[in-house]
Amino acid sequence: MSGLVVRRHGRNDAHTVRGVVSLIHRGACVREVAGGDPSAGDAEFIGRFDRYIANRGFELVVAYEDGEPVGQAWGWPLDERSGAAWWKGLVRPPEPGFDHEDGHRTFALSALMVHRAWTRRGIARTLHDELLLHRPEKRATLLVRPGNIAAYSAYTKWGWTHRATLHPDAPFAPTLDVLTLDLTPP
Repeated sequence: MSGLVVRRHGRNDAHTVRGVVSLIHRGACVREVAGGDPSAGDAEFIGRFDRYIANRGFELVVAYEDGEPVGQAWGWPLDERSGAAWWKGLVRPPEPGFDHEDGHRTFALSALMVHRAWTRRGIARTLHDELLLHRPEKRATLLVRPGNIAAYSAYTKWGWTHRATLHPDAPFAPTLDVLTLDLTPP
């Protein structure tokens, strides 16, 4: 990975790399798209990306290997509005107040993907670490399909902990596990 470069984009300029985001998605989700997963289609995916950009504090990191886009990760701090949407469908919160957000408590890691031709090279971990580097929030959260063994294994190896289950109220949305990661310095 000697030629790996990671570029950071905020809410104001993320739209300028929309085509790159789409390209990486199509390369990362080839099987899901081919299998007919309606939530994996590029139009649905880019529609969600366009909505996510509107979140205050949205950040996107894109990895390039020798100039070619190979991976991406993004997220935003959950405030009262975005937190209510993120936690909608939460089954049995693990403790009272788990899902109350103020814009400073929780960073939502919404997407982490690497083009299939570039997997197993440490790029996902690089993107993960770069996106979460210097986050001021106390914790991060992400949602993962329980059957996604590769992702689940990586997240737990990186310190993430299963906390709850979520049944999103969205078309085609699968049941998801809620994982969290403590971001406070030791």
